[in-house]
Amino acid sequence: MDGLSALLEGPRARGAFLVRCLMAAPWAIRMEDEVPISLTAVVRGTAWARPDGRPPLELTAGDVVVAIGREPWTLADRVTTPVTVTIRPGQQCYAPDGRGLSEEYDLGVRSWGNSLAGETVLLSGSYLVDGEVSGRLLRALPTLVVVTEKELGSPLLPLLATEIVRDDPGQNAVLDRLLDLLLIAVLRTWFSRPEAAAPGWYAAQGDPVVGPALRRLQADPGLPWTVATLAGTAAVSRATFARRFTETVGEPPMTFLTGWRLALAADLLTDPALTLEAIARRVGYSTAFALSSAFKRQYGVSPREYRP
Repeated sequence: MDGLSALLEGPRARGAFLVRCLMAAPWAIRMEDEVPISLTAVVRGTAWARPDGRPPLELTAGDVVVAIGREPWTLADRVTTPVTVTIRPGQQCYAPDGRGLSEEYDLGVRSWGNSLAGETVLLSGSYLVDGEVSGRLLRALPTLVVVTEKELGSPLLPLLATEIVRDDPGQNAVLDRLLDLLLIAVLRTWFSRPEAAAPGWYAAQGDPVVGPALRRLQADPGLPWTVATLAGTAAVSRATFARRFTETVGEPPMTFLTGWRLALAADLLTDPALTLEAIARRVGYSTAFALSSAFKRQYGVSPREYRP
């Protein structure tokens, strides 16, 4: 499992908040919801993403903006439109005078906005839970990522626009999967740009020596990996593999493996059904004590203290 796959497997992939926004000008939505990651796509019309303290970014139909982290930002019809609604934690929305707008802006099944006939239609999805594994990739991104329709070239957005207003059994699971896939497509597109600062381990996936071994290590972290066994999967000497891995990934193989195992453990700790012993075995530690010692060195707290 690599970092992109972890976005589908980890806590991010379940229980995302999705809504279709229908907006008539003038409008400006202030995002202060403090979610760790959100994705907004323009289905119809145009919009401006206005990050605080930085130049605004123009969006047209088919473009997608991903907000990383919990910093406030604004999405509006124009650069100069003052804020008309603020989204706060819990997806509660308020007018500038503090009046609640949740009921007034409720337009039906997963639909929200100031006009059913709004000339601008947006799709917005918010992930409500952080993940350590996916965070290893997302921390390499700027706080706002914009990918154009031409760059993305994906049929997922029209499909999500169709499915978001359906209220069939199992629809929440369908929408979670579609949102995940759209996010994966956006991140792949972003990191394919020459100027994108992809993490070393992400770029190393394509290395003919390191890539196959790296994917096996990530898929089966519980195996008793050594530099020698990893080198064996690449059919090169131990010294050659260690040097190539360090050059492409940016850290030695065993250092990367430790970080990967502990990131997986951190995500697994969000599942109350898993015991510490079970998590330890799954990520490659022989005992819960061994995992606890390594975990505390990495995160500064014990696994039991880390658990929500």
